[in-house]
Amino acid sequence: MRKVVVLIAWLLFTGAATASSSEFDAEQFAQEYFDAWKATQSPHAVESDIQDYLSLLKDDVGHQHLPYDPDATREPDGKHKMLQGMLYYLGTHNQYTATLKSVVTGYKVVIIKYHTQSRGTHPQSGEVITLSYDTVEVLEIEDGKVAVIRKYSE
Repeated sequence: MRKVVVLIAWLLFTGAATASSSEFDAEQFAQEYFDAWKATQSPHAVESDIQDYLSLLKDDVGHQHLPYDPDATREPDGKHKMLQGMLYYLGTHNQYTATLKSVVTGYKVVIIKYHTQSRGTHPQSGEVITLSYDTVEVLEIEDGKVAVIRKYSE
């Protein structure tokens, strides 16, 4: 009986230690996510930068970018659709800076706010576009990855 009690205590202790070592660090994740996103927007961005960013997302990620795209429905090919869209715009910036302004975390959510300044040429129209604005991204987290992105820009 004593061996059973010791075994149960050991399992509880090692289980608690394992759980605490694999805890999701939302602040660290926010910084990694922001850095990966920023790399995809760089004038020198390459496809592997996009892949690094997408590695932080679930395969069926939902993406809403208000006011442009109001639907955040998760679909099995959500990540693939993001890849296609990001490849279309890859390398269109000739200037890009972004500054992380704040991070707020909660239960299964990370909210980041950042300021962006960019200049680039639209790949379809050839129009030179210069922008400066704040963005808020609400990242819904599932299994340590982004399940839904809700992006709000000025």
